[in-house]
Parts: sequence; structure tokens; C-alpha cells
Amino acid sequence: MNTTVQVLQRRLIALGFPLPKYGADGDSGGETIEAVNAALDEIEKLRGVKPSPSPGPPSSIVPAEWMPAAKMERVICHWTAGAHKASEFDRSHYHVLIEDDGKLIRGIPSIELNQAPARQGYAAHTLGANSGSIGVSLCCMGGANEAPFDPGKYPMTRAQWDALTSVVADLCRRYSIPVTDKTVLSHAEVQNNLGIQQRGKWDFTRLAFDPSVKGAKACGDKLRAEAKSKL
Repeated sequence: MNTTVQVLQRRLIALGFPLPKYGADGDSGGETIEAVNAALDEIEKLRGVKPSPSPGPPSSIVPAEWMPAAKMERVICHWTAGAHKASEFDRSHYHVLIEDDGKLIRGIPSIELNQAPARQGYAAHTLGANSGSIGVSLCCMGGANEAPFDPGKYPMTRAQWDALTSVVADLCRRYSIPVTDKTVLSHAEVQNNLGIQQRGKWDFTRLAFDPSVKGAKACGDKLRAEAKSKL
């Protein structure tokens, strides 16, 4: 018999949380644990603290019908180098677009068309790397310059970035894509990370809303860390 547990049990009984089956027997069994939890719940009620709800499944911002069954290998993130709203041209090249306020726009090609080997009508978003790749693009950075950095009239917004990391998390969850620097990356990382030559693409080597983040790897690491936190 544990005398410390017995003292606790007697205190619980005195406070109105009886242990009807075994009483104060000094055994820290399930009956005692239930009484302790009941006492803690009562204390929280008196203090005005609501019990924490059990966490549910992560919420999705990408509509289910936008994510048809397919075997996809990676998510490549871009900017359109255009205005803050998606044009028909933009929609023809990407699967998901994100406008300046974080609004999602569905691209014209279906994700399943980019399943390897890519089929006619696929989203042509990354030179030599479209098969097995989902293309997500932020509507922004028209007229921007890399060095010296100038985001132009349509800078990337924080709302776009926050929506992007949620979209990437949704896509990775739906298609069982692990978050690595070869499976979740920006267009600016493709040449270095996948060994597929690109044509000087710099989306993203800078983030207009956070000038302290510089370079393709730094931007990519931030993207992956924030997407992973939302899985």
C-alpha cells in the first residue's frame, strides 16, 4: 500500500470525489485516476477554463475535386511574373494559382494529366520536369528585378505565401508526397536540386514581404518548414 496515494484518495473522498469500489486503499488504479481527472475538470470549470478539445484532422483549403486520383512525385512552386489576378494564360500553365488576397484559382489542366508520363493538355510549368509534378503559382512579381531586388508593381504578399504553404501541405497529404528538397521546391531550386537546367528562373530567390530571406535555398527551406508544420 502506498501511503502517499492513500492520503490523496482520502483527500478526494473529502472533496466529494468518492472511490466507491475500493475506497482509500493506497492503490493508484484506474478508479483513482478517474477521480483525479474529475477533480481537475471541476477546478478548470471553477476557474472558467474550458477543457481543450481533441485535435481533429487538418482542414484542407484545396477543394477535393481539384485533387483527382493520380500518382504524383513532387510539387513545384512558382510565381507567374504577372499581375495579382490570374489570367487565362496563367491558368493554362498551372494546376493551382493563388491571387494577392490568398484566393485560390483552379488551373485549366487537371493534375492527373501530369502523372508520369505527362499526357496531352498537361500543365507545362517547369522545363523538363513536368511529368509527375504539380505546378502551383502565385500571381505576382510582374516587372520585378532580381538584382538589385525590386518586386515591381505586383509584389508577392504574405497572404499568398500563407495560402501557398497550406496548399502544398494539402497536396502532399493527398498524394503522399514527403516534404524534401527534391519533392517540394521552388522553380529556382529545380536546376540545383533536380539537375534539370532551367533558364535563369529566380522564383523564388527573394520574398517581397520578408527581405531578410535571401537565396533559393533559404526561400525553399522556409517553404518546406511551414508546409510541414501544417501536415
